[in-house]
Amino acid sequence: MPELPEVETVCRGLRAHIIDRRIVRAEIRRADLRFPFPKGLQQHLEGSTVKHISRRAKYILIQLGQQHADEKHTDAKNDQIWLTHLGMTGRFTVYPPPSDNDEPRGAGLETGNFYHAKHNQIGAHDHVHLWFDDRTELVYTDPRRFGYMDMMAAGDVGTSKHLRALGPEPIGDDFDANVLLAKLNNKRSPIKSALLDQHVVAGLGNIYVCEALYRSGISPRRLACHVGAARTERLVVAIKKVLEEAIAAGGSTLRDFAGAQGSAGYFQHNFDVYDREGAACLKSDCGGKIKRIVQSGRSSFYCSTCQR
Repeated sequence: MPELPEVETVCRGLRAHIIDRRIVRAEIRRADLRFPFPKGLQQHLEGSTVKHISRRAKYILIQLGQQHADEKHTDAKNDQIWLTHLGMTGRFTVYPPPSDNDEPRGAGLETGNFYHAKHNQIGAHDHVHLWFDDRTELVYTDPRRFGYMDMMAAGDVGTSKHLRALGPEPIGDDFDANVLLAKLNNKRSPIKSALLDQHVVAGLGNIYVCEALYRSGISPRRLACHVGAARTERLVVAIKKVLEEAIAAGGSTLRDFAGAQGSAGYFQHNFDVYDREGAACLKSDCGGKIKRIVQSGRSSFYCSTCQR
């Protein structure tokens, strides 16, 4: 499943191509993904202008404004938020406008003729297809259909059922050792499970929790309430650092993840523990080996020698 760095990478890719672009046409090619598409999704999308793209935890939030032909600006009070969760295998792919050397694509967009090679070769798992006023195209593909979408008024984001109970963003200023320690104090679950709880901290997933626990020297088996102040301080530093490095690397390419332009991340080449079962610990003064255990149905990779 794409985690915070992968979702942030997708958002940055989308911002580079579709901000201030108007959606001329939208095709919704099935009735549902994990859940039914929101009622009227196509109508909400068509004619809207992309004003802003942000991320909350593992959600992509695309702010859409409606602009009438005789107006120069959209009215923010009527803005909508198009929310997307990528699930296990969801991805957005941007197809830039054609160059002068490309084959003709038929009549202009405004006439309703949207011919181009991609449109004539629709993949079995291409479920949402958008055309923009500069002939950029955006396709949402999801083979396993575990992703989902919703549409809401911009003013309702804070009370959204998807977002209202989320914990703080781990790379934001609202997340520090004091905040995390307060959330862990009464939790008797293992620290690995606690960090995956989106109510404790938003956006963390299995890969980066394993990496952060290794860097901070904390065993995934340790009870959250027994982590203590000193370890929590190290842990917060490690979480922020590993996420920043992963975002800079474009995320980790595992299974189906790719960025919005189809590009692959490469942070997986920097894993210290994840998926390295049996390999030597990379800390020069350790001498231990990486072990794998299963916690709540997920693999945890750690060094039992230096993680306590």
